[in-house]
Amino acid sequence: MDKPRRSLFALLNMSFGFFGIQFGWGLQMANMSAIYEYLGAKESQIPILWLAAPLTGLIVQPIVGHLSDRTWGRLGRRRPYFLGGTIFATIALIMMPHSSAVWMAAVLLWMLDFSVNISMEPFRAFVGDLVSDEQRAQGFAVQSLLIGMGAVLASSLPWMLTNWFGVSAHPLFPAAVDTVKEQIGIVSHATAASAIPDTVRYAFYAGAAVFFASVIWTVISTKEYPPEDMDAFNKMKAEKSGFMSHVRDLAETFVQMPKTMRQLAWVQVFTWLGLFCMWIYFSVAIARHVFGAADQTSALFSEGVQWGGVCFSMYNAVCFVFSFVLIALSRRVSAKLIHMVCLLLGGLALVSVAFIKNKYMLMLPMAGVGIAWASIVSMPYAMLSGALPPHRMGVYMGIFNFFIVIPQIIASLGLGWVMNRFLHGNSLAAVVVGGASMVVAALLVLRVRVKRQ
Repeated sequence: MDKPRRSLFALLNMSFGFFGIQFGWGLQMANMSAIYEYLGAKESQIPILWLAAPLTGLIVQPIVGHLSDRTWGRLGRRRPYFLGGTIFATIALIMMPHSSAVWMAAVLLWMLDFSVNISMEPFRAFVGDLVSDEQRAQGFAVQSLLIGMGAVLASSLPWMLTNWFGVSAHPLFPAAVDTVKEQIGIVSHATAASAIPDTVRYAFYAGAAVFFASVIWTVISTKEYPPEDMDAFNKMKAEKSGFMSHVRDLAETFVQMPKTMRQLAWVQVFTWLGLFCMWIYFSVAIARHVFGAADQTSALFSEGVQWGGVCFSMYNAVCFVFSFVLIALSRRVSAKLIHMVCLLLGGLALVSVAFIKNKYMLMLPMAGVGIAWASIVSMPYAMLSGALPPHRMGVYMGIFNFFIVIPQIIASLGLGWVMNRFLHGNSLAAVVVGGASMVVAALLVLRVRVKRQ
């Protein structure tokens, strides 16, 4: 099928749901480690508590991709999955700041990540379905713009609520609640949920609203193409309708993975290992090593975590701005060279955090991370898309996610042990390890052979 050239407005519409998805994801990235610590978790326990994000991605994304390749109905092929995942993610975002124990926050994180992965996976294939080859890099770069915009607002929202609207940023721990109530003659039982600041609560409520509204906009504004041969499509569905048929087809698809995808897999593994180290430890590292917080009950800890969110906003803001540069660069420079240089800048930037003691100076390495992030969420897909058969676009995009989530699972299961055994509980050292991993990813890009479109 000859696909028409899309206007910038049309490209924005088809990916606008990514803005809301990243808004919810950004709140999670910037706040979940702190939420766990507010509820009493130790630093060595945090990696395993983050296991939900990568494990649900490993399971959900290839299945959703496979099923969406074989779906057609009133809402189209990908849009039913956008909508279903969004409903449950919205509920999880609303409930998360009401967690009263670590286990409750962990259960809600599983629900949130399961739902986000259902919504998010089809968006990559959605662009591949609707955009011509010559506009593909532009389409993924537009997704990068929206990802950056959503994450900027989400990461900085708690800080804005405090500094612009005067919402309390300090947790009120159960013991303090009991003391206050005893003094004023109120008899009741405090819960650990009191430890989660109001800024986090209101930010998650806002995230739920933005997530839902933005995905609904994409569902309403963008139509999908039906299968070119509906009879052949229905025949294929009938022949491969059983459970074991789906399993065999997924296994066959994995075995036949294109060579470019295999080479990019190693780049993704080291890239996302580095990102995972940053996401789970950066905010608490800043709170302790830049702000000087003694523990999570300190007011400095809350201020440091909020500033970590501002730093995340910085790298996402740079991602947003640099995405315009990527659109121009991609017309003149290969995606391979762009990605290698961007990853190298991001890795070195994370390593440099170890030498910074001034909170404002943290914005410099975050700019480097933002440049890397703009490339991470667009250039691998631009390199990969030309190597994928169109009728398996969804399932291969889902399988490609394996190489994002497997390193995160490894980190979730093993990073706590590494923290205790080798890093002595030093969250800043974990951030540096993440930077070194991204440098390795940059070097591995040299091995990738990209199919010319």
